[in-house]
Order: sequence, then C-alpha cells, then structure tokens
Amino acid sequence: MRAKDAVGRYGEDVAAAHVVGRGWDVLDRNWRTRDGELDLVALDGDELVVIEVKTRRSIAFGHPAEAVTPRKLARVRRLGAQWLAAHDVHPRSVRVDVIAVLLPARGAAEIDHLVGVV
Repeated sequence: MRAKDAVGRYGEDVAAAHVVGRGWDVLDRNWRTRDGELDLVALDGDELVVIEVKTRRSIAFGHPAEAVTPRKLARVRRLGAQWLAAHDVHPRSVRVDVIAVLLPARGAAEIDHLVGVV
C-alpha cells in the first residue's frame, strides 16, 4: 500500500471512530460504483449522512477540507442517491458532511467535522 493510501485509510478509520463515538451507525465504508466512491455512509438518528473524508499530514497545501470542491460535492450527492437506490434504507432526510482529518507529526489526529455542507 502506498504511503498516501495508508494516510487516507487511517483518516477514514479516525472519521469512522469519530461518528461511532457520537452514537451514529456506520452503514457502509468505501462503497464503490463505476461513478466513484463514498468514504462513509452513516445514520445519525433517522437522517442518512454521506460523509466525504479528507486527510492530510500538514496544512502546507491547505486545510484538508479545502480539497472538497463543489464538483466533488456534486459527485458525492449523486453517489449518495445511488447508494439509497441500492439499499433498503428509508431515512427521514439525507445530508452530506465533510470530515477533515489532520495528522500532525506528534500527537492525536485533529478532526474538523463540517455538518450539512450541501
């Protein structure tokens, strides 16, 4: 596994632990179609949350959340609709969150959870 892939995978693990710690149910991780991939799909009560996770080791190239562009969010929304069509889940509502994970050289990961970005 490439170092970049390992960093991303670790960030997704941190994000999954974060939402489980909030009492959410993780329904899916790394769900793939030919159109792309959803990092996390979770239930926050009766609301479905499609989560894009971005992880960086530093902010030298910007905060991780800055890498989530409007184009990327549009793709995440489309993939969320595909996920719903493929699963027997009927949430009250659906939202898209971004979890930015910063991995400093020392200490614990820093998490910024942006709720309902679209």
